[in-house]
Amino acid sequence: MSGLSVGLLAGVLLIGLPISFSIVLICGWVAVERGLPAMLIAQRLFTGLDSFPIMAIPLFILAGELMNESGITRRIIRLSSAFVGHVRTGLCQVAILSSVIFAGISGSAVADASALGRIFIPEMEREGYPRDFSAALIAAAAVIGPIIPPSIPMIIYALIVGESVAALFLAGVVPGLMLAMALAVVVYVRVRATAPAPKPRATLPDLRAALRQGIIPLLMPVIILATILGGVVTPTEAAAVAVLYALVVGLFVLRTIALSALVRVFASTMLLSAVLLFIIAAANLLNWLLTTDQVPQRFAAFIIGEAADPVLFLILVNVLLLIVGCLIEGMAAMIVLVPILAPVAAHLGIDPIHFAMVVVLNLMIGLLTPPMGLCLFVVDGIAKVGIARLMRQIWPLLLAEIVVLGLVTFIPGLSTALPRALGYR
Repeated sequence: MSGLSVGLLAGVLLIGLPISFSIVLICGWVAVERGLPAMLIAQRLFTGLDSFPIMAIPLFILAGELMNESGITRRIIRLSSAFVGHVRTGLCQVAILSSVIFAGISGSAVADASALGRIFIPEMEREGYPRDFSAALIAAAAVIGPIIPPSIPMIIYALIVGESVAALFLAGVVPGLMLAMALAVVVYVRVRATAPAPKPRATLPDLRAALRQGIIPLLMPVIILATILGGVVTPTEAAAVAVLYALVVGLFVLRTIALSALVRVFASTMLLSAVLLFIIAAANLLNWLLTTDQVPQRFAAFIIGEAADPVLFLILVNVLLLIVGCLIEGMAAMIVLVPILAPVAAHLGIDPIHFAMVVVLNLMIGLLTPPMGLCLFVVDGIAKVGIARLMRQIWPLLLAEIVVLGLVTFIPGLSTALPRALGYR
């Protein structure tokens, strides 16, 4: 692609055209400029979706939507409250632990922020926490969603580079728990002096009752990981199993999903899936054009010549992705940049699983930074406090997540130890 093409792409993005449409528009213009048939554009779009593993994305989205519809959010909150509700800043810690549990169901930060924000933001305000702080905490905790498996961004990354989905799922467990611990510590330090008095510790019968109710949502990530790691199913088939489990739970066990509600659930799933799948198709088209122009190879040669040290390369990647994450939606940025960056990382001897975690964590942190911080917009839609107030409250939490990112970047074992222990390296 020429400099003019890149300039045109930047221009249409600046005027607000969605990135997927911008990519297709510019790629179509490049194809016409080169005298290529228009049919080739359509073919490359469909080629980008011609993959069995890609079916896992709408299936995991559907499983999350069904579990949300079945009303398991309250069960997760009760379970979390039974274990950490008695500590100082208890409701904040309950929100963080609930995000960890919910992460094992939805695989989406935006879904977590929406589901938990509607409950926690009003509840925390009733207990005396500022509304903007409550919203900022929910947004920051929602980033855990795409890190702890199952994870939609991990599936997309695996599709791009041909990596094992199971290995990427395992790689996210420790960093996801580290994010939760970092947020818990920062919140405790920040608000313990003004937090409401802690609630009484849950009794043993209360713990047992909370576990009985919470076992249903807890079983979903266990089923997903166990069936994949046991070699029983592929990740796509595991997503189908998750959908079946969610349907059985909602329709026959809890009986909280009406048949009439399934139409709304399926429609919501189709809408979100269509957005993600079109981004993937458009990015595949762009990647094809970049590859034909040998852009990844030339970029790799430049980087290797300027930053042959793997540590320096990782620092540059972190800076680049944190900036890009502020400007471009994470999924789209991943699909555009990973085909260029991943080969360079492999050439420099960086473990592919380690590099995947660095990329995903970087871009998910971008969900908290304007102007493309989707989690900020989701929680602001609930809290109605304004992005400026949210940013004033969220920066300590954002810094804590960047510290975790630094640890994951410079200590590869945090993301590779679990996959290696289970035979994926």
